[in-house]
Amino acid sequence: MQNGEQQLLGFVSLTEALSLTREQNRENHRKYINPELVKLMGLINFDKLFVRAEGVSVWDEEGHEYLDFLGGYGALNLGHNHPKINAALELVQDVPNLLQASLNPLAGVLARNLALFTPGDLRYTFFGNSGAEAVEGALKLARAATGRQKIVSCEGSFHGKSLGALSVTGREKYRKPFCPLLPHITFIPYGDGEALEKALSSGDVAAFIVEPIQGEGGIIVPPDGYLKQVREICAHYETLLIVDEIQTGFGRTGRVFACEHEGIVPDIMCVAKSFGGGVMPLAAYTTNEKVWKKAYGSLTKATLHTSTFGGNSRAAAAGIAALEVIWQENLADQAREKGAYLKDKLTELWKKYPFIKEVRGRGLMLGLEFEQPKNSVMNKLTGGALEKAAEEYLGSLIAGELMNKHHIITAYTLNNPNVIRLEPPLTITYAQLDKMIDALEQVCQTNKGFGDMLLSSAKTVIGSVFKRK
Repeated sequence: MQNGEQQLLGFVSLTEALSLTREQNRENHRKYINPELVKLMGLINFDKLFVRAEGVSVWDEEGHEYLDFLGGYGALNLGHNHPKINAALELVQDVPNLLQASLNPLAGVLARNLALFTPGDLRYTFFGNSGAEAVEGALKLARAATGRQKIVSCEGSFHGKSLGALSVTGREKYRKPFCPLLPHITFIPYGDGEALEKALSSGDVAAFIVEPIQGEGGIIVPPDGYLKQVREICAHYETLLIVDEIQTGFGRTGRVFACEHEGIVPDIMCVAKSFGGGVMPLAAYTTNEKVWKKAYGSLTKATLHTSTFGGNSRAAAAGIAALEVIWQENLADQAREKGAYLKDKLTELWKKYPFIKEVRGRGLMLGLEFEQPKNSVMNKLTGGALEKAAEEYLGSLIAGELMNKHHIITAYTLNNPNVIRLEPPLTITYAQLDKMIDALEQVCQTNKGFGDMLLSSAKTVIGSVFKRK
């Protein structure tokens, strides 16, 4: 065949891709992406093929509806496929998306609008594509502005998995295979102001990076007044304060940004996830004029940090629309009110079921920690293997129960697998919250501990395996 009629053998068109079966999808991932992840997801039947999404709901290929309480790890504050975000993308479908030989007007408007949302004097913004990229830029900015090398972060923190972001992420499991990472990084306990003061007392630390609530650490809320104390200590030692609002931002905790609960203004703030309205990859770090000009305030420094896709027209349009929706629909207020309702209901379950160890969080960023097996007969018979398995898999088994038996999507937190997170879209209804509570109560009634969860999940695993034979 000639004249454009040639076909690339095995090439799959977009139309065909939208019609794949579940097994065809598995096979593509198995052969071309990550075969071990396919095995892991398949064990608890987390490899379903979802074909439609709207608001809080997603539907699988068989037409079953699921409620999404994972919310893209905080990327879906507006829900799936919000119509105003999709409409914004249609409005810009004919404008140049990438044109470096110009100043993008949409990026300029988005930066202006973001400055109206952020606290204090945060004003200058650099756009990227992911939270890790925002952290990378913030670390570079801090070093360039201060002329210092050292960075302090927290144990249990999570700031991303690219090399620089991973260097300030506080879990050894993710760091060790990639060492040596960036030098001059120190970790201190989260929520400990005295430890921070000691770490900064040398007077040569460029920045302290901190999450207002540790997400992947297990939805850990610091003691009241901690962020104010952090702000004062950083100012005293002229160390820049980087607040990572990637997961907590844009209404998730009941304020537009979680640092506003204590009324502080960071020197640098990182945002991402819901910034793109749940549709486009969009991230940024934003800072004040003084810090920006110290780092990049000359013609020779203006292009020291750049990004090809950062601030492209489609992403900027999604960001502009997302900020508008967050404001018009009072999503922060919704998160505060619905979060209080959900936390009260979860606390009632905690009082009834010893299997639940703790309920914590703020707004619609809540975590449930479950009890580890202790001194059980099964644990003794297995020589402690049961307890060891629970440390890594308890949260995933509970998430599997909620998904497969109750059509509720959740997941465990990366740095504490005993905790499942509840981060639904902020647009969720009270009826949908009640459905989740009912499902969780049924899980707790059926399973008194990890041993029961293991046996119950084994049935799902075996059934899933036989279905694929």
